[in-house]
Amino acid sequence: MDPESRSRSPESRSWKAYRTTLLLAYQSFGVVYGDLSISPIYVYKSTFSGKLRLHEEDAEILGVLSLVFWTLTLIALCKYIIFVLGADDNGEGGTFALYSLMCRNTKMGLLGTPQAAHEHLSAYKLETSSKETRTSLSVKNFFEKHRTSRIALLLFVLLGTSMVIGDGVLTPAMSVLSAVSGLRIKIPRLNENCTVFVSCIVLVGLFALQHYGTHRVSFLFAPILIAWLGCISGIGIYNIFKWNPDVVRALSPYYVYNFFKKTGKDGWSSLGGVVLCITGAEAMFADLGHFSKLSIRVAFAAVVYPCLVVAYMGEAAYLSKHREDLQSSFYKALPESVFWPVFIIATLATVVGSQAIISATFSIISQCRALGCFPRVKIIHSSSHIHGQIYIPEVNWLLMLLCLAVTVGFRDTNMIGNAYGMCFFTFHFDYNKTEWNGVMWAYDIFPFPGLAVIIVMFVTTCLMFLIITTVWKQSIFLVLLFVITFGSFELLYFSACLTKVPHGGWFPLIFSLIILLVMSTWHYGTAMKQAFELQNKVCLDHLLSISPSLGLVRVPGVGLVYSNIMTGVPPMFAHFVTNFPAFHRILIFVCLKTLTVPKVPVDERFLIGRIGPPEYRLFRCIVRHGYKDGGRDSHEFENQLLLKVAEYLQQEVGDSLVNGEMSVVGQPSNPVVDAVVGSERTETSKKRVRFREAVREDVRQEVRELVEEREAGVSYMMGHTCVLAHESSSFIKKFAINVVYGFLRRNSRRPAVALGMPHTSLIEVGMVYQV
Repeated sequence: MDPESRSRSPESRSWKAYRTTLLLAYQSFGVVYGDLSISPIYVYKSTFSGKLRLHEEDAEILGVLSLVFWTLTLIALCKYIIFVLGADDNGEGGTFALYSLMCRNTKMGLLGTPQAAHEHLSAYKLETSSKETRTSLSVKNFFEKHRTSRIALLLFVLLGTSMVIGDGVLTPAMSVLSAVSGLRIKIPRLNENCTVFVSCIVLVGLFALQHYGTHRVSFLFAPILIAWLGCISGIGIYNIFKWNPDVVRALSPYYVYNFFKKTGKDGWSSLGGVVLCITGAEAMFADLGHFSKLSIRVAFAAVVYPCLVVAYMGEAAYLSKHREDLQSSFYKALPESVFWPVFIIATLATVVGSQAIISATFSIISQCRALGCFPRVKIIHSSSHIHGQIYIPEVNWLLMLLCLAVTVGFRDTNMIGNAYGMCFFTFHFDYNKTEWNGVMWAYDIFPFPGLAVIIVMFVTTCLMFLIITTVWKQSIFLVLLFVITFGSFELLYFSACLTKVPHGGWFPLIFSLIILLVMSTWHYGTAMKQAFELQNKVCLDHLLSISPSLGLVRVPGVGLVYSNIMTGVPPMFAHFVTNFPAFHRILIFVCLKTLTVPKVPVDERFLIGRIGPPEYRLFRCIVRHGYKDGGRDSHEFENQLLLKVAEYLQQEVGDSLVNGEMSVVGQPSNPVVDAVVGSERTETSKKRVRFREAVREDVRQEVRELVEEREAGVSYMMGHTCVLAHESSSFIKKFAINVVYGFLRRNSRRPAVALGMPHTSLIEVGMVYQV
């Protein structure tokens, strides 16, 4: 490289990073901000439903505007953009990412803490203060001493994630059906069946697009959201100057105080409508893995936030002069000349609004699956550059079926509104009249998305309390400032939402609790299965000592024995040998560990050690993956594993490792070893000569045997277990293990399929575990 090109390289790298950030910020409009951006359509209408209709004066209108402004500013801007995004787990977001970050740095979680074998990983090294504070020690000691508190914390986290997944069923159905219902303005005679049919077609198309990945979907949807934000901000500026420029005074928090002073309890009950202005704010953190912190911060702070504030101010300015239009304020505030263009863009924007929750559902389920809290599903990484952009076929089509069932079952937005709790009044009025067409809306319907959103946000606040104290190790003053500022806001909204659950919010609430039951039962069953294997593992020396009586023979080939235990012999292998006394000449016990980090570098992934004397040709390999690492191709994994074993043999000679000691095998240190292990029968003899000159004779013989046995064939062995509760167990445990966990295991992807093992080389050993 010439000096001139080297001098330009830092500048080119800076420009590339700048361009990548802007590109990701552009894509985030089509995925992250859809739900948040369509809130101006219904916030004022929902807020001034119920008893607040008795307080339709300027003070109340400006008070609601002040509440909306400060809610957006404190929760969306300050809490999420400034603080919560800074607590990412190596680029991953969501409540489960916060929990995994805490588990990795403390012993407060149930998903595993860093063992001595894993502590050296670069992913575990965080730039945090090493000095423990009195608060951090108190919190850690409490959770470490009380196992029930750790169980309660995990259930609390799973509750937040289940709320997001449950919201992912109703949001697409409500948004799409509301948008399609707008056709009745143009075609008044369009009947309900046609509306439902068209809605189902749109839903199928929306979920079919997910197959193309976040990258392509975001490019398709981003222009729609940008056009929508441009429309509402431009109309907002127009309304401010035309109707009431003094509306900017409502940005003062005094108007919040004045609002509650005048409305009292009626104002408190209306907070369920105000909280809808931040529906979708949690997606900024949940969808972080699809983009980056900087891109989401730039998009929200520079475009989304100012556009939404101006839109709410413009609508309030119009309402201050047209109080009679409170129940149809958004479209009534539109200039007549732009009504239809804005209506078309709004229809598309409401459809796009579902994308945020769909992408967030993919990210959350991916994290839960990897950490043992969700049944095995297929994860497809749709981008080679942004690792968090994923697609889950089973979840996608299941969500689609559930959305279709809700659409067909409820049939119109009024009925879904009772369950969803959010009245999408947008498309059911005559623009030339002040009367509603068709249905009479129930104004006291509970805005359940507000409850789901507030629960997720409160869970995030509580986890941030633990992160700030135990991971960041900040002072108690900063911790209390964060919790009191944001927690009090969220508890106030939560109390207002909670009183109206009987008005329809029970349906998605029960659905979320079912998801919570599924995740907690799967985690419990998986933990019981692993505990049984640890308790019943067999000592290898004992197994080899009885081998003469069994008539044990070694057959040609390499055997890869998969299990979840890191020491000893898995019970299924002992069961296999006692019934069929033969195994391969080279045997490698493989343990796949998913750590509480998003990704593990390739050069730190393999931890290899020898079992027994060298003549046994027995090895153990612990393969460490992060919860966001991609799928594993069996042939590629086989090549990497055998290469690492050969490198370990060379390292064993050079470092004089003690027998049985595990060692991390990184990038190839000797190209000769790489050449020999990766060789086929057509490999040239020249590289074999270089290999003989590089290592000792015994190691050369072992590697040669490794190559020869690999050419003889590689077999995969794993257990095909049936987990049953013990006969003396309680009824609840029998129901959880035998019924729920058994049903989930039978209907999830088999481990061999999830790992991509070739069916012709697979040996499955059947066993029954009594837990």
